[in-house]
Amino acid sequence: MGQTPSELPSPGARLLSNPLTSGHGGGHDLHLRTLRAMGITLVGRFRGVDGEEALFAPDLAASVAWGDARHADLMAVIRRTAQRLGVPEPDDPEPDAFDPTAPERVPLADFGAVILTGGFRPDYRSWLPWGAAFDEMGFPLQADGASTVVDGLFFIGVHFMRTRASSILSGVGADAAVVARQVSARLGARPADSPSLGV
Repeated sequence: MGQTPSELPSPGARLLSNPLTSGHGGGHDLHLRTLRAMGITLVGRFRGVDGEEALFAPDLAASVAWGDARHADLMAVIRRTAQRLGVPEPDDPEPDAFDPTAPERVPLADFGAVILTGGFRPDYRSWLPWGAAFDEMGFPLQADGASTVVDGLFFIGVHFMRTRASSILSGVGADAAVVARQVSARLGARPADSPSLGV
């Protein structure tokens, strides 16, 4: 989880997700195979609604294959790290075969609520007025959470801000401490009547 942005194969790799896990019940993963084994109906990408049915693309197999490939990439990093540190590599069996059968139409009559998530893309430009403060992918141009473009602008919880752990609960605290020290130093050095952007 200490992998830094400079260690990624490309800037676009910052958009890849971290492993999906839960601490509930002693902890377990939440990959699609686990969710299906829990009785959850998996579907492809949401395409819209037709009358009283939700429509889904027939691309569940592609989504699972993409996730399997990202898992393999992460495990390769973990194995290289284990070798470098001289510790045993984790036993990580190959994923089980996946049955991609999924409904393309789901009746909505028995649903009381629908929660739709749309994935993650940084979109700071839509609500902050400093467009030049973000790179071509929308990530803040920053060093240890401090904007390198706008003096007094700080970030926390950004995916791969300092490390892979920057945007997850178990890692954001370390970044928060770094940013808090910078803000504190800035406020301590600033004359009392000087304006501030806020944090």
